[in-house]
Amino acid sequence: MMQSKRLNRRACLKGLGVSLGLPLLETMGWADTKGQPYKPPVRLGFMYMPHGVIMEQFWPASAESYLSAASHALQPLKPVLDQCLMMKGISGVPISPFNGAPHALELSTWLTATLPAADKRNQISIAISADQIAANHIGSFTILPSLELATMPQTWKENQEGLNEAYYSHCSFRSPTQAVPAEVNPRNVLNRLFQKQGAGGQSAQLKPLDRSLLDIVLGGARELRRSLPVSDQRKLDEYLDSVRSVERRIAAVEHRQKEAALEKAGQRASKRYDTDSAPIEIKIPEGDKRSEYMQIMCDLNILAFQTDTTRVSTYIGSTPNGASYPELGFNDQHHSQTHHQGDSEKIRKVAAIVQFNVAQFAYMVKKMHGLREADGTLLDNCIMMWGSGLEDGMHHERENLPFILAGKGGGAIQTGRFLPDTKGNQGDLLTTLLACAGIPNDRPVGIATKQLNEIRG
Repeated sequence: MMQSKRLNRRACLKGLGVSLGLPLLETMGWADTKGQPYKPPVRLGFMYMPHGVIMEQFWPASAESYLSAASHALQPLKPVLDQCLMMKGISGVPISPFNGAPHALELSTWLTATLPAADKRNQISIAISADQIAANHIGSFTILPSLELATMPQTWKENQEGLNEAYYSHCSFRSPTQAVPAEVNPRNVLNRLFQKQGAGGQSAQLKPLDRSLLDIVLGGARELRRSLPVSDQRKLDEYLDSVRSVERRIAAVEHRQKEAALEKAGQRASKRYDTDSAPIEIKIPEGDKRSEYMQIMCDLNILAFQTDTTRVSTYIGSTPNGASYPELGFNDQHHSQTHHQGDSEKIRKVAAIVQFNVAQFAYMVKKMHGLREADGTLLDNCIMMWGSGLEDGMHHERENLPFILAGKGGGAIQTGRFLPDTKGNQGDLLTTLLACAGIPNDRPVGIATKQLNEIRG
């Protein structure tokens, strides 16, 4: 039997110096000095719909017919299916011992791939979400580290399995104990995107940071983590996150100093091609149609990416329970129709709701595909993920979650494909997408055990 040994903390937490920061400066800048290649940053966007889908109307019939014969749910995406990648076989987080809380967990586990702590049910105790992992690494280079949007207020009151109410309506978690609220008012979002940063609209000058803090990093993070019990792994993860926070602040200061020096020398560090599309115009709708409301939120998301105001976004199209779609010709709530017991009329309504939500995602994807950026389109430099935290609202299953990926992630993802026999879980998918976006991460997301290399083709 291998004997455990006491580790020298100082000996383990050193050795990498500033090597974590340098890749950020090399890969996350919008552009480099004059005359050098211009490569736009990769953006990550996540859009959610609750309650799963009608499976036989969602998945393509085959890999071969994917582009030529779109399924009922995918009809709105037909013009841009070649810009999408679909994978069947991604399983969700097993929810035992919370079997009576499918709706509390479908959204909260979607970007965390982690169950809440069973001994702290009435508190927020889950894991940092994938979008916030990304924001922690690239958020220092934009005005907003991340943008969280929602169609409905995050105020649902329920107590399945004694779980905290925040789990019903939040998918972003800044830390294991802190949910990130989403904005539901388009006007507030627009104001937030273009708020002034200080007197005269100038960003406040940041003081230099002490690089000696970077001496304490974990050279053998992966190896050490494998040897620790789960409780210590979490403590180590939180410690490393705090170290990286300092690292990223230093990298951001250096990046801004570099851009200021270039500006002083008469060069625009954030130069774009003359052929890039101008930022889209935003018009706040006056009606109450759900589609118009969702599309303005999608437009705001596009504008935030197009202007490099943020590179990470989430949009909760609706939360579990409570949503209805009167513009589809019926007022029944989404949740009630998913328990259809085979009733054809209820199945028809659920299918219409699913197609409606896919259509809003398609609206955003098609618009991004039509905007020029560098040698391609805005969509080429994005990874957009649409999906649900349940496979089927009737049985609350989670073995085959519906996901749609759009965008090439700067060339990291091969689109135009349907992979019908993917073997992986929600954490595997999120871990892979972070890697495709160039986000360094020394540990898997939630239940992940591997990366899904087939995404890259």
